[in-house]
Amino acid sequence: MRRRRSEPRLARVPDHFTRFAAIDWSGAKGRRHKGIALAVCERGDAAPVLVEPPEGVWSRTGVLDWLLAHRAEPMLVGFDMSFCAPFVERGSYLPGESVATEARAFWAYVDAESPDEDLGAASFLDSRRGTHFYLGAADGTKADFLHFRRAEAAHNAMGFGKTTTVYDAIGAAQVAKASFAGMRLLHRLDGRVAVWPFDPPPPEGMLIVELYTAIAARAAGLRKGRSKLRTAAALDEALAALGSQRHAPLARYDDHATDAVLAAAWLRRVIGRPELWSPSGLTAEIARTEGWTFGVP
Repeated sequence: MRRRRSEPRLARVPDHFTRFAAIDWSGAKGRRHKGIALAVCERGDAAPVLVEPPEGVWSRTGVLDWLLAHRAEPMLVGFDMSFCAPFVERGSYLPGESVATEARAFWAYVDAESPDEDLGAASFLDSRRGTHFYLGAADGTKADFLHFRRAEAAHNAMGFGKTTTVYDAIGAAQVAKASFAGMRLLHRLDGRVAVWPFDPPPPEGMLIVELYTAIAARAAGLRKGRSKLRTAAALDEALAALGSQRHAPLARYDDHATDAVLAAAWLRRVIGRPELWSPSGLTAEIARTEGWTFGVP
């Protein structure tokens, strides 16, 4: 008898991770990006610490190099970006253009079509504005571009806060440029580092997951719309709610640094929750085509 729908992609709860990292990512143009921050913590309750970037400011290729250098370590790494574009809703990532039917093929397509420096993808969006991406009123009616992945729809329905779509590339809250730059990174990592849920959790070594820092903020008791931490006291209070000790003073308390620190502590806190590894809405098709956000049960 033919199944009417794919079975959920069940995943075991991994128990080998001893390190936890969170990366606040950036899709900005250029070679160095103040919007990138990387925080790491170990098992236990010591607060996460920021990793100092080469030459003082991170590049995206610098993050790629760091991941590859540490890929053999038992580390869970969370990225604040969307790992793919919606597919299930329309049966295509870019209707009328891309023939890719799984995430890995689409990552390769984005990489091949993006000549931007430092794994950027701004030109990929700019050259398709009005067709696939909304960058302003001249592109038409914004509502026509608002297509979502199933994980994003589940996130919104559960009241975690409103997510945006990777087809909306305008405004401070947009995730489009960072996400497509991230797809280029994932293409470079493909086959070398496991990426969930496209890959099952490995028995050893690194695993990369997608996360929303807003989910970590809610878990730390921060109210919707007030999730940004810009003082040492506020960060310590949020860390304490996640079972973490106080942090070492940061050079700056901006959204990027504090988001990364808090998200790393959150990953460590929730690693053992089975429902996060086997979300109720995750099917084999979704796992293959558009992925899922870790933290959305």
